[in-house]
Amino acid sequence: MIKIGGIHKFSLIDFPSRISAVIFVQGCNLRCPYCHNRHLVLPEYFGYTIGIDEVFRFLESRKKMIEGIVISGGEPTIYEGIKDFIKKIKEFGYLVKLDTNGTNPEVLKELIEEKLVDYVAMDIKASAGKYEYISGSSISMDKIKKSIEILLQSDIEYEFRTTLIKDLLTYNDIIKIGQMIKGAKRYALQNFVSSENLINKEIKNKTGFSREEREKLKKRLKNYVKEIILR
Repeated sequence: MIKIGGIHKFSLIDFPSRISAVIFVQGCNLRCPYCHNRHLVLPEYFGYTIGIDEVFRFLESRKKMIEGIVISGGEPTIYEGIKDFIKKIKEFGYLVKLDTNGTNPEVLKELIEEKLVDYVAMDIKASAGKYEYISGSSISMDKIKKSIEILLQSDIEYEFRTTLIKDLLTYNDIIKIGQMIKGAKRYALQNFVSSENLINKEIKNKTGFSREEREKLKKRLKNYVKEIILR
């Protein structure tokens, strides 16, 4: 059973070029220290779980107001029922964007092949050598690379994205990521913003990259990726 931890009822920024709502699932297989959704990641912080029927009633009520639904979290692909859940969303006539960490390439491939997702945003946490350190979890880089390959070879809209945080990631780390996703349509650099809800409170005083550093990265990364987005 998919656990829903929240719904953001209206957004102009989460689904590119679409008016959307965001559904947040509870639970994640990573523990990135800079994540500001600890209430969706750490079980001890889980709050009220929204019932599936309540979610579907909301979707029915918004059919004439929004175009797309973003499924975020947490990590949506950890749930066996994610495919059936998205199928139900599609029955309401919505476009679907999936936010994922790419650790479940088999699920990602199935969703794309069955045309259940219209846009995918995949987080690239770090360069290969730092992935376990940044994600706080033991994961397979082969799976991350497979998810990258699936998106690069797909015909859907997608983006890769990385959170920029000083002392954890360097300029060269980001360049290595650019090389890893060479040929991609777009890559978004998201500057770290501190929060009281970080998974690891010890990093709350760290900062993102300066504007000058991000512009320098943007220029260099264009050697690998068509469109670089600074956020």
